[in-house]
Order: sequence, then C-alpha cells, then structure tokens
Amino acid sequence: MTFSENESREIQELFGALPQQLDPDEFKIKLRELRAKYHPDQFEKFGNETVKQMATERFQHIEQLAEKLESFFKMPAAQRSAKPGPSAQPYRDPRARFSGHDLKIELRTDDKDLKYHIFGTFYRWLQLGDTFNVPETKARITADEEHLGRKIGFVETIRFYLSFEEDDSIDTIVHWLFERIDGRADTLLIESEMVPIEFDEVLIAIKRRTFRHLTAGPA
Repeated sequence: MTFSENESREIQELFGALPQQLDPDEFKIKLRELRAKYHPDQFEKFGNETVKQMATERFQHIEQLAEKLESFFKMPAAQRSAKPGPSAQPYRDPRARFSGHDLKIELRTDDKDLKYHIFGTFYRWLQLGDTFNVPETKARITADEEHLGRKIGFVETIRFYLSFEEDDSIDTIVHWLFERIDGRADTLLIESEMVPIEFDEVLIAIKRRTFRHLTAGPA
C-alpha cells in the first residue's frame, strides 16, 4: 500500500507524522479528537448549509484517510517502512498517457463572476449540461447544475465535469483552469477529494485519476 504525496502531507498535518512514522496508538487518540472536532453535528449551530456541507466532506475525507491508515497498520513492519519504487507512481513517468471522462470538479467561491469566466457565457445564465471547450485542446467541461445569477456577498459551489483524450495536453488544461481559479476560489475538490489550489497539486491530482497506461519506449 502506498500513499500519494498529497495524502502523506495531509496525514502529517492531521495526525502529526508521516504514515511510516505514525504510532498506531497515537493515531487512535488523534482520530477520536478529529472526529469530535469535524463531526457535522458540531456545525449545526451556524445555520449555514455551505459550512455544514464543507464540514461533512472534511469529516468524510478524514474517515477515508483513517481507513487507509488502519489497513496500512495491519501490514508487516518491513512493508510499512519500505519506500515505494518508481512504478508506484506511474503518472510521473514521461511515457504515461492520460484520458478522462466526466472527472468531477467542485469549486467554492464568493466570486459571483467566476462561473461565467470558466464557461465563457458572458453573464448568460448557466444551464445544466452547458459545455465549454478548453482552448488549444479537445477537452471540454460540462456544467452539473444551473446558475441563475445571485447577488454579491454569497458563497456558492460550482460543479462541472472535465473530459479529455490521450492526445490532449494535461499541462495546457490545468494551466487554463488554474489561471481562472487562483485567488478566486477558496476550495477545490476533485472527485470529492480536497486539493490545494496550487498548480502542481492540481496537475498531480488530475493525473492520478486519469492515468491509463505507459507507452512503449525508454522512460
């Protein structure tokens, strides 16, 4: 079992140590604290559905990491301390090829114009199923819901699906997305996993989920 760089960093931040250095007993104590802190019931008092939804997704993500750690602790000690080889992260191999179909992306923002700039609708109401082609690629995004316009001073979630083929450049796609959301969205979720809004983090997160195969030839 291996952990991605993003997962290892999150585990260190949440539990105080990297997976290979984490003591199982200390993990259990910290997990109880995190469950108490992030349980959605703790956020009922705010009366805000967006806050509650974010807490719920955070809680679920912690549970997913905890489940993976629990499986990790059941492995023999020699395997837990072993470092993954290059094949553990094939998406980093220059021979790697990627394609994606309806990769779910969610953004939380208080910028009322962001959805229009992403979809290029020029302030036309955004309809469920609307598509936009990413420039210089054959990639497209598809709206997951309608946006009928709102006032300033709100927080909303923009949901859409990203699809692209093997001959599309992921770097080009991520550059296009990152330029639009950097400094304008406060939360990014890719397939329900929270991803830091940093170019390399977004690139790796998309590659991990869309890796298909390695081409023939030298690495």
